[in-house]
Amino acid sequence: MHPCPTPHGRARRPAKNVNSKETAVPPVQNGVRASSLDARWVKSRHSNAEGNCVEVATLFDGGVALRNSRDPDGPALVYTPAEVAAFLAGAKDGEFDHLL
Repeated sequence: MHPCPTPHGRARRPAKNVNSKETAVPPVQNGVRASSLDARWVKSRHSNAEGNCVEVATLFDGGVALRNSRDPDGPALVYTPAEVAAFLAGAKDGEFDHLL
């Protein structure tokens, strides 16, 4: 398998197989009101007093929800555990460092 080009012209390594088992899409739909989810929201200890925080929660069905802490009643984005694992692996490998 050849490395895939990125939008910035750099080659990236093929994604690691974080979770070989396919995980079904959670039944909770993206955009659901975050405050309607029966979830315990957690934010990073790196968050600051200005409210620049993303909060995460594990859902009853195993999905992972994210919300903007400044809008706790706003929409939540919901991902499978495999999707979150793939994103975290990429973040740990520095694949998204160009965003900051």
